[in-house]
Amino acid sequence: MAEAPNLIIQLQRMGDLVLSFPLFAWLRRLEPDRPLWVAAEPSFYEALLPLAPPVVFAPPGAASLRRTRFHRVINLSHRPEAARLAGELRAEIRAGGVERDGVERIVGAWHLYRASLVQNNRHNRFHWADLNGLDLFAELDPDGLRRCLWPEARPPRGTGRVGLFVGASEKAKRPDPAFWGELAAGLMRRGLHPVFLGGPAEQAPGAQAARLARIPHANLCGRFNLAGLVRFLSELDLLVTPDTGPMHVGAWGGTLTLNLSMGPVNAWETAPFPPGHLVLRPTASCVGCWTCVRGPEPPCRERFTPGRVAALIHSLLKPGHTPPTPPGLGLLRTGRSGQGLFDLAPAFPRPASGPETEARPRDSLGEFWRQWFLRRLGGPADTLPEALARLDESHPLGGASLRDALTLWQARLAAELRRGVPAGDWWRQAPPLLRPLSGYLQLSLENDDYSRQARLAALEHTEALRAAVKN
Repeated sequence: MAEAPNLIIQLQRMGDLVLSFPLFAWLRRLEPDRPLWVAAEPSFYEALLPLAPPVVFAPPGAASLRRTRFHRVINLSHRPEAARLAGELRAEIRAGGVERDGVERIVGAWHLYRASLVQNNRHNRFHWADLNGLDLFAELDPDGLRRCLWPEARPPRGTGRVGLFVGASEKAKRPDPAFWGELAAGLMRRGLHPVFLGGPAEQAPGAQAARLARIPHANLCGRFNLAGLVRFLSELDLLVTPDTGPMHVGAWGGTLTLNLSMGPVNAWETAPFPPGHLVLRPTASCVGCWTCVRGPEPPCRERFTPGRVAALIHSLLKPGHTPPTPPGLGLLRTGRSGQGLFDLAPAFPRPASGPETEARPRDSLGEFWRQWFLRRLGGPADTLPEALARLDESHPLGGASLRDALTLWQARLAAELRRGVPAGDWWRQAPPLLRPLSGYLQLSLENDDYSRQARLAALEHTEALRAAVKN
């Protein structure tokens, strides 16, 4: 008798679907004899079939979903209809958002962690694609991530063809047409061949950028359907793009991608997932925010200037050349840590005294939290002692600050829980360096209606942190 299939529900946009491909591949590897189905929007998955791992796609309304008994149902979407579908279908195991009897719960420790990052991701060092599968790896194969292989970026073919994707879902995350026009003009002066890419919504800004660059014929915005765009991206030497769905399509297909990571985005979460791609991001202390609080125009955007980015691109496409990084920006390359997790590292390491991509204490604190959550929630073997040592080395008060903050906040949390249910977003009352934990604990408690078991688990987490950072 055939094994009951697994089902993944992914009803989000194109980029989210591509970032689910690693989970498809992981499940096929972990349970090779079990069929894998995916409920997704046909407008996205039909065009991505040539890139996707071998799975059975179905629209969310397909009758076959209701007829089938599944082994696992994993909901990766935050849409209400996805949670309802996850609760309605017959399944032995459920994960992610699940609505049953009108009540939605989040099932799975790592799914809870991901949800806790809303407005609270400053110190997060887990990529969305990794978070999709960490509950599975913690259960089935904790060290299996190290054995996974992903499609790496192809070296440029030497054609000089550069795609400039001009769109993104939010204005703050994308350069304006003047930037793209000046960038294209700078690339042409250096002997490269830029074209403007985008969907129907980018036709007007693409046309404006092409006029400014005096290459109206290079505006290809709205020219391709999704399948055609997938084919066209594979012919480029380089794709230059803000944080957007086609960025993930190009990177997954192997096209070398340069992500202009500006505005309220965190490259650790949404940069191109496969190894070997490039991320250009500001070195400002606020980089990686969820929402910019410094005004309607994020100041980090000003650090991206067309001339400097054009010079960088030209250098990147010259074999064996180390490009100069524009002032106020850091150039990172995607890769994998020793644990098999997504990682970002300087694309061209500089001497220790040179410019850093991030302030060292913050980087060390982010890595500490990554290792602490691996220890508490499961996954690859953690390196928490080493991460704490690096935190202590990065700043005279690094580990001490964490210990002092925890001493005060732990007592306050215990008192609040004894009195009843704390009001409002009480996780924000914790010092910023403790908010990865406070945010996770508040969501965990709410998810279990502040039950006695959930309260005890929250206090156990804080006591475990105290034990980890004790002198």
